Amino acid sequence: MRLNRPTFAARRGRSAGRRTPVLAAAAVAAALALTATACGPSEDDAGGVPSPSVPTADGKITIPDDLKDRLKEHGIDLDKWRNGEWKNWDRDKWLREAQDYVNPIIEDLWDPDRMREAEQPDKPVEEEDISGDDGVTDPTPQPVEARAVDAPYHDSVPEAGKVFFDGPKGSMVCSATVVKDPANPGRSNLVWTAGHCVHAGKEGGWYRNIAFVPSYNNGAKPPSKSATKDEIAPYGVWWGDWAQTSEQWISQGAATGGQGAPYDFAVIHVTPEKGGNGKSLEETVGSALPVDFNAPAVPEIESMKATGYPAAPPFDGERMFQCEDQPGRLSLKANDPTMYRIGCTMTGGSSGGGWVAAGRDGKPALVSNTSIGPVTAGWLAGPRLGTEAKGIYEAVSKKYAGQ
Repeated sequence: MRLNRPTFAARRGRSAGRRTPVLAAAAVAAALALTATACGPSEDDAGGVPSPSVPTADGKITIPDDLKDRLKEHGIDLDKWRNGEWKNWDRDKWLREAQDYVNPIIEDLWDPDRMREAEQPDKPVEEEDISGDDGVTDPTPQPVEARAVDAPYHDSVPEAGKVFFDGPKGSMVCSATVVKDPANPGRSNLVWTAGHCVHAGKEGGWYRNIAFVPSYNNGAKPPSKSATKDEIAPYGVWWGDWAQTSEQWISQGAATGGQGAPYDFAVIHVTPEKGGNGKSLEETVGSALPVDFNAPAVPEIESMKATGYPAAPPFDGERMFQCEDQPGRLSLKANDPTMYRIGCTMTGGSSGGGWVAAGRDGKPALVSNTSIGPVTAGWLAGPRLGTEAKGIYEAVSKKYAGQ
């Protein structure tokens, strides 16, 4: 079965100066295809995504009065929202201001069947010639066969999981990673993923019902209608009560052409669906990765390991895979940061998954995330994390300092 994986088409890797036509599609895997969601018809939003869901000491969810008032101004009834009004994607119902984004917890919305069946309609395949490769692009890497991670996943990759969310085209999925929170050492509730997993880019707005499931399908069981929520989500469902992506992704990101891909990253702050037991996400899964915003230059990096849940054929989105390769460079525009690129056969659904390498201190750190890949699924590219990414990360961390 196929899970939702939006595809962002860009140019195939090639030597500088050459032009190659690419295929663009929004469902299975487009040339330089993102692996996550379809884009919805909304206006550009900015900055962060506040949620009206705030857990109290007893684990119950309350709505801040100031947000209630703002929502009333937009004619939104939260009770109706939880009962299905969120499915209304009319422009006058899809809030355009980031500070008014609505993502209240809807308990049990993401049940095993809905998570497993999240899917995006296919779109026609079109040809597109993407030029302007004036930066540094290394030769296209040889495909590296994705390796299935041994179950239980939590034993070897406890930080990895899946992000689920809803858009105008239906329910969608991405991959993601638990990362450390400098403002809350040992108690992080931060998740790193791709920008296109929270926001549709220049033609859309913020997605809804954003939730993270660490160690999804931890036992690597085949798809089954009888799967329980404890089997699919052994460490719970964690709802995004704030998300932030780059202004470049919001203003440039698109479903084809790779626009905005060098800035295709996001940080989500999460809270447990059921109120939890007072433990943070990091304490619950037992681990979180540091983020390195000044990783060594490409020639100095011996290998990068990408993790994700590929969903487009021949994968089914139910199992975790990894690829490891020495990275090369991919330039989409001369004035944009050069991206990392590795050989990998993972497909749609793996977008947002973390790339791990030895940081400046020699220890494993998250240095990128899956963003785009070719229709032939032979390689993946991810953004280099620099000043813009660090600013987003620190802003979300500061917002929840001491909480």
